[in-house]
Amino acid sequence: MAVKIRFTPFPPAPRRRRVLFTIAHYYAASRDGKYGSTRASARDARRQALARTIASLHETVAQPQSLVHGPVHGFLAANDEDSTAVEVVVCTTGDDHLVDELDLPPGAFRHHRTRAEPRLLGYECHAVLRDAAAEHDWFCYLEDDIAIEDPLFFGKLDWFAGWAGPDAVLQPNRFETSENPPVRRLYIDGEPVSPGKVGFVPDRSEAPWIAAETLGRRMWFGRVVNAHSGCFFLTAGQMRAWAAKPDFLDRATSFVGPLESAATLHLLRHFRVYKPGRGNAAFLEVRHLHRRYLDTMLVFV
Repeated sequence: MAVKIRFTPFPPAPRRRRVLFTIAHYYAASRDGKYGSTRASARDARRQALARTIASLHETVAQPQSLVHGPVHGFLAANDEDSTAVEVVVCTTGDDHLVDELDLPPGAFRHHRTRAEPRLLGYECHAVLRDAAAEHDWFCYLEDDIAIEDPLFFGKLDWFAGWAGPDAVLQPNRFETSENPPVRRLYIDGEPVSPGKVGFVPDRSEAPWIAAETLGRRMWFGRVVNAHSGCFFLTAGQMRAWAAKPDFLDRATSFVGPLESAATLHLLRHFRVYKPGRGNAAFLEVRHLHRRYLDTMLVFV
């Protein structure tokens, strides 16, 4: 039996944080597609992943959020001390996308159309971020199969930025999960067998490891060779500093390949890039919605 409950819109919470997300999305089926974005059999999965990526941003970090409160026969505002306003821009090229097939409410995202070369689409996201540099507090880039599931995600980023300084960037650990042993949760972006194979290795001699006490324990953060997470998150000051560099929008591809370079290369060029250490890997993490590693690339023997 449904319970009737009164819903009264909350007055706008003081906005402590404004976040702009850009998502690079491409899909064009081909018979021999190497990536999920080009495999005909992956169409439904790609559409679902993009929808989940967008929805996770609104569901996890955006306001309004509520608490059912019986004494008033309605709701009370929840998490309003950490309120966040979210804007999502999906960047595509030509007609090679699934944006028109998404079943999402109006206003969930803005569609930014380009004519970019598909493998360099991430750089169109960089341009969108640059053009909004005066309007937001955090500037974020996501591949189209990354979900944020931690409501404290930006609170942790705020904490790290205030503690580690403006030249330090914290990348999340990207994970996949499985219902079956031997591995339930796998962080998929470990260090490469040969550092030189990633194509660009920064000088990590300055502060290779840093640590701080938080949440009742000592947390470690390391500068790793494989800083890739399929995403990045920059403060307004970091975004402005990066956009002023001569190599901004140079469309370089020297870190693994063009897709990885759009997410990671310029962070490594201009910042001290950290990830949470192995012992506290879950401190900051994002879900990889396609279980490519657990389902297809790894065989446990």
